[in-house]
Amino acid sequence: MAMFQHTLGIFTNPDREWQRIRSEDQSFFRVYWTHVPLLALIPVICAYFGVTQQGWSIGSGGVVKLTAESALVLCAFAYVAQLAAVYILGEYINWMSQSFGVADDASKRHYEGTALAVYSAAPMMLAGVVLLWPELWLVAGVFIAAACYSTYLIYEGIPILMNIPKERGFIYASSVITVGLVLAVVVMVATVIVWSSGMGPVYVS
Repeated sequence: MAMFQHTLGIFTNPDREWQRIRSEDQSFFRVYWTHVPLLALIPVICAYFGVTQQGWSIGSGGVVKLTAESALVLCAFAYVAQLAAVYILGEYINWMSQSFGVADDASKRHYEGTALAVYSAAPMMLAGVVLLWPELWLVAGVFIAAACYSTYLIYEGIPILMNIPKERGFIYASSVITVGLVLAVVVMVATVIVWSSGMGPVYVS
């Protein structure tokens, strides 16, 4: 329950919520596995129903839908990609903490970076609800707004979670954003490879 209280808290009072998260005794299971697999289902399930039941149209063209089998494969790939992206980003933040002198106890495994990756990704996953109505302008607008808020959470959260000055936190956060963009590109390239291998979208005729 505390995990979802944190998710709500980063929308209502992010600075205070980051302080609460930092004060808790974190573990990988508590931070990642009790949260990400559930949140990642939101865009996947919504996208599945959106592209198979609602469909979308471009311009004055007719409504386009995917077959159930094709949508299931693509949604399964998207689900795994989300889990992997959040995990890799969290590990990168944890690893970078050594360069910024955050880990004051080298014998202890720190999970503040994992928490940062999980909670800063939450707006993007929650925004997946809009995929129930897969209109391009609507989906693009909502996800751009969610990405902006996720970026804000990273810049605000790193100085608090890592207990470092804001000046150093800005540099730290900028490197995290860069890695996040690289991960997004990797996912897009992987998507193209999957599609070209014969598992691309199949439209309802």
